[in-house]
Amino acid sequence: MNFEHISVLLNECIESLNIKKDGVYIDGTMGGAGHSSKIANLLENRGRLVCIDQDENAIKTGKERLAQFNNVSFLHNNFSNICDIYEQLNLNKTGIDGILLDLGVSSHQLDEAYRGFSYIQDAPLDMRMDTRNDFSAYTVVNNYSKEELSKIISQYGEERWAKRIAEFICNERKVRPIETTFELVSIIKKAIPKGARIDGPHPAKRTFQAIRIEVNKELEILKDTIINMVNILNKKGRLAIITFHSLEDRIVKNIFKELENPCICPRDLPICACGKKSLGKVITKKPIVPTEKELEENHRSRSAKLRVFERK
Repeated sequence: MNFEHISVLLNECIESLNIKKDGVYIDGTMGGAGHSSKIANLLENRGRLVCIDQDENAIKTGKERLAQFNNVSFLHNNFSNICDIYEQLNLNKTGIDGILLDLGVSSHQLDEAYRGFSYIQDAPLDMRMDTRNDFSAYTVVNNYSKEELSKIISQYGEERWAKRIAEFICNERKVRPIETTFELVSIIKKAIPKGARIDGPHPAKRTFQAIRIEVNKELEILKDTIINMVNILNKKGRLAIITFHSLEDRIVKNIFKELENPCICPRDLPICACGKKSLGKVITKKPIVPTEKELEENHRSRSAKLRVFERK
């Protein structure tokens, strides 16, 4: 299966990771192996790369594309399980010099119609990044209450018509279950007034994004995962995270700031009394964003932001 994927902010990520030839690195979201391939080519035999992805197709593709490297290992897993992976692979013996996360849905997953991620291709409602899970978009759309639907569409999709969309979904499913992406798109279009659909992105974009985030628990796992990853980095090790959504970016930005300056003492206190110690420093005071050239070549990079943290 052809796993096409244009790696976003490729050179910027590699530069930010500050790769050592004999270092140990983790690509927590391997996808089409674009970033992984770049990292692997910079490592010598003593170096090591661990590629993780919850998408089975990505693992198969990665093994094919990186077959020439004998210092690369692959795990069909979720990066949120980093502590278990750390123990499982005995990484405590070497430590980790860099971790990369490229969050969100991959181009391949969007292009693969049957996965149900896309609002421009008809398919069963699915949106599972890890197909081993039972919980899917069908469950969210057909089983969540009107209040639950409104909440996730508003919070995760930042959709102003969330309440109305949730109401239309609930009314429609009283007649029959909503089973396909195009059925859901049709309902969303009915819910959003015509005047509001003239400008801006596709009317279903925000709702599909919200449901995808809910299905894969993308925001729930992020905060603890970032902290766990920084804790297992070697001295001067770096964590680089690409986000495509304002909520993700806000979480990354705030956690990085807290890890750099965790002190909770009142500002007028002459010395720190809380005992919280800084774990490192934020390398990117402002996020790194795609160049105009990259935006022209890959329109899916337009909302990408890269933030980097370095362990003390």
